[in-house]
Amino acid sequence: MTMRCFIFGAGYSGRAIAQSVIETGGVASGTTRSADKAEELRAQGMVPFLFDGASPSSELRAALAETTHLVVSIAPGEADPVLAAARDIIEKRMPALCWIGYLSTVGVYGDHGGAWIAEDAESRPVSGRSRQRLAAEREWLELGARTGLPVAILRLSGIYGPGRNGLVNLDKGTARRIVKTDQVFNRIHVDDIAGAAMLLATHETGGVFNVTDDEPAPPQDVVAYAASLMGVVPPPEIAFDDADMTPMARSFYSENKRVSNARIRQAGYDFRFPNYRAALDHLWRSGEWRGGSQARKSGPELL
Repeated sequence: MTMRCFIFGAGYSGRAIAQSVIETGGVASGTTRSADKAEELRAQGMVPFLFDGASPSSELRAALAETTHLVVSIAPGEADPVLAAARDIIEKRMPALCWIGYLSTVGVYGDHGGAWIAEDAESRPVSGRSRQRLAAEREWLELGARTGLPVAILRLSGIYGPGRNGLVNLDKGTARRIVKTDQVFNRIHVDDIAGAAMLLATHETGGVFNVTDDEPAPPQDVVAYAASLMGVVPPPEIAFDDADMTPMARSFYSENKRVSNARIRQAGYDFRFPNYRAALDHLWRSGEWRGGSQARKSGPELL
């Protein structure tokens, strides 16, 4: 069976998943809000559709009717926009559908004081955006229970890859080494997001999975390592309390945890980039660190 994957929200992670689908002989379609971005998707080999969260067009509905694997990568607001616009279609008018993947965040766990946690850890999200993610996760899992479809929740840590990494930040002069005692973050290379999604999709596996690297690390260490690869002096350390940061950037530092990826490994996934050093080494040697038009701004001070 040819995989026909439809991606709601073909952004940085969604495009990486689409590329993996196409490389394995499948067909990848995806949504975007702008005509310019639609042409970028087409140039990548995807079938683009415009979608602004309103009722899906007749063309989009026709594509969904043939979809075998559905990926959702649109952040929720007060409600999940995909469920709000297309719940009835997904539940009743997608006869070929055999798997759903929802891209979420490890932010749903909230703060655990730096302890190691797995998927069964208590979810106590701090930010409003993480609470919305947790609510959306539950809605998608409930849909799966009603329809009998396997729904995989992929909880992602700080995303980086080509065009979106500490090397780029140093090159632009925006990198900072903000130090908060005992603070660590997990990260995930975009290629490993795609690889994990493809494994779960191919095997039609449902459940909740942390898709994150092996090594939670202090953010200042990542900046220093990137500087060493580039042969430049790293920026000076700045104490967290003295750092000029946006409220959103500061909110990331209110959560401290070490997230285990044991479950996705047990499912059979072997990480291409198990830690930031392996990833940055590859990005620097290959020259892929600069990225292309699909690259987006990295997360606040994390990479």
